[in-house]
Order: sequence, then C-alpha cells, then structure tokens
Amino acid sequence: MLDNGTEAVIPAEVEIPSLRVIQEAELSDAEWIRSRYKQLALIDGKNINAVCHDQLYPNRMSRAFNKRFKPRQFAPGQLVLKKIFSHQDEAKGKFSANWQGPYMVHRVLTGGTLILAEMDGEIFPKPINLEAVKRNNA
Repeated sequence: MLDNGTEAVIPAEVEIPSLRVIQEAELSDAEWIRSRYKQLALIDGKNINAVCHDQLYPNRMSRAFNKRFKPRQFAPGQLVLKKIFSHQDEAKGKFSANWQGPYMVHRVLTGGTLILAEMDGEIFPKPINLEAVKRNNA
C-alpha cells in the first residue's frame, strides 16, 4: 500500500493479469478466457496487417518510382553528350561545363552501356554507362 492509499501494481499485471488481479476483479474463468481470447485475436489481426503492409510496401514504392521513370533509348549514329566527372582532367572548377561532346553512338550494348565514337570516327575503347550520357538537343 502506498502513502496516498493506492496499491502498487506491477506493469506486467496490467497487461497479463495475475491470479490476484483476476480474483479482485471477480471474473469467472470463462469470462477471463473469453477476454484473453479477444485480446489475442486483436493481436493476431494487427500482426497480419503488419505482415501484409510489409509485403505490399515494395510494390507501392516501385510503382511510384516507375510512374516517373522514362526509359531512354539510344540508336547507333545518334548524337549524345557525355558527363564530365569530377575526377577527370576536363573538370576544371565550379563554373566549367558539366557535359562534353557531341559524340556519336557507335554501338548499344545490353545492360545499359554504350560504345561512343568521336565525330571523326575514332571509337572509345571503354563502354560508358547510360546514366552518364544524354541526348544532344543542339
């Protein structure tokens, strides 16, 4: 018994009633079993909802991404610009150009890679990722 006349209750007894709590509430065994069954059914329902949510979430995210995504198609002979990365010698500072070119698409490989060629016909030895290329609109 506490100073103000209330009785201390262990937090576990609030969630899972002990025999003493059941006796004080004067519940019959059938009533207690029925109330516990309802509580367990609610927990099961919440778990099922959480599992369904976890399984559906990736589909919703991919659908939202694919709604805005437009695949880019390149064909041989098309003019493109190549991105200048910060580790390249052409990157000379904050106000320098971000793209270099134009280059011509020599071949389109599977997996999103291109083989580019200079305008004079010299072919680059390394393929370049599709993400580092954009169409030349000039």
